[in-house]
Amino acid sequence: MNHRKGLMMNMKHVVKILGILILLGSGAAGCTSFGKTSPDSRKSMIQSVNPDPGATNDLDEKNIKLAKKVKKDIAALDEIYDVAVIVGKEDILVAYKVKHLKRFGMKRIEKEINKKLEKNYPDDDFIVSSDYKIFIEAVELRERMKDPSFPDKKAEEQLQRIISLKKELT
Repeated sequence: MNHRKGLMMNMKHVVKILGILILLGSGAAGCTSFGKTSPDSRKSMIQSVNPDPGATNDLDEKNIKLAKKVKKDIAALDEIYDVAVIVGKEDILVAYKVKHLKRFGMKRIEKEINKKLEKNYPDDDFIVSSDYKIFIEAVELRERMKDPSFPDKKAEEQLQRIISLKKELT
């Protein structure tokens, strides 16, 4: 009788372990990307990639300077470890990543960022996001924008697509 009871306890233990392994395996499979991604966007999930700030019209020196200044201001916050900034015709996308242990204060951090941007750049419209998907999309767009054959019009369209994705997520 004791042998049977011990065997049943071992079976329950094995079933629990198998269940945990299946959950972990399916969770990891859900995190893989089957789409076409750049090496920087894949790395961005686990480390800082520090993407160059840019503008959909990279020939506009004023917008490039603005993007660099915005990135510097946001990156100066202690809770932030990576920032992507893209200046469009009308909007400026600011996607950022928060240090892991600081993620509990996400609402406060976003308010602080918005307040800082409104104070320093009152005439500009910002789209601010801490969502990883938005960050990855911004990094991928920035990578495509480095190609001289990638047209400014297409860059602006992609930026507007990212902005609309951000609005859908909120």
